[in-house]
Parts: sequence; structure tokens; C-alpha cells
Amino acid sequence: MTDEERSPDVPEATASPAEEAAPTLESLSADLEAARAAHARAVADYQNLLRRSREERGEWSAAAVAGAVSAFLPVIDDLERAIDSTPGEMSEQPWAEGVRLVMQKFRGVLEQSGVTEIHALGKPFDPARHEAAGTAPGPEGTVVHLVRRGYALGDRVVRPAMVIVGAGMPAEAEAAGQDAQTR
Repeated sequence: MTDEERSPDVPEATASPAEEAAPTLESLSADLEAARAAHARAVADYQNLLRRSREERGEWSAAAVAGAVSAFLPVIDDLERAIDSTPGEMSEQPWAEGVRLVMQKFRGVLEQSGVTEIHALGKPFDPARHEAAGTAPGPEGTVVHLVRRGYALGDRVVRPAMVIVGAGMPAEAEAAGQDAQTR
């Protein structure tokens, strides 16, 4: 078609304003839904970031307390040994009582910091909370002697309890136990 063949009076076919508005509204509706979905994802991501930040701060705080506590535990061990090794009459001396009070104060500070002693004696051996120093006659797999106290901060073990684990009764003890039961 040439320019001359076109009639100047006939406008080219164009969409009516109503036809143009319909795709635009659908497009805007789709864009709005996409924006809402993106906003929901952003809010969820932000909430996850806040939660992870809180957890990490808590972990860092616990690690700092655990580090400080583990530095003081040998001092508490030494105070306990000093008290335990004090002979009868000397244990009533004022200096011995002072050492006991200092040890109690240390333990109080640990408790206020959330540190608790790991109670091991008579319990099943738990490699996550106990460190085996050896075995001895006794119920198999049960802690029969405490070598060194262990401590935990919440669920985190600051220092495992060093223990002696029962290896079962020796043959002579089992035989003696059975003889005693049959009598």
C-alpha cells in the first residue's frame, strides 16, 4: 500500500481507552502481588536476621563467660585441695575457715553466672560431660570416683568432670557376691 492509497480520513486501528486500561489494571495487580510477596520475604528475612543475631550474641556471651570461668577453675581446685589436706585440728584455725569462705564465694559467683557443677558420682559415664581418667572395680559404665569436678554453663560444658569409671566387678567379687546371695 502506498501513501496515496491510504485514505487520510480513516484513522489507523487503535485500541479503545477501555481496552488499554484492562491490561494495565491486570499488570498493576500482578505487580502489586509481586511487591507484596517480596515484602513478605523481606520481613521474614529480617526476622530471621534478628533471631540469628540474638542467638549469636547469646553464644558469644556464653563463650566469654565460659572462658573466664575456665581460667578460675584451677584456683577453686587448689582451694579445695588446701581444705581437704588440712589436718584435723588445723582445719579449725581461722585461716582455714578463711580459705573455706573464699572457696564458697567463688562458687557463689559461679552460680550467679549460671555455672553449675556436673554431678557425676554414681551416674552412667557420659563422654560429653565426663572425662575418664581410668577404671576401677564397680558397676560397669558407672562413675565410681570423682577425680576433679566438672562445670557447665547451661548446656555447654565448661570443663568435663574427670572420673574413674566402673569396669564391672572382678571375678573374685562376683563370686563372693553370688556366695553371699545363696546363703
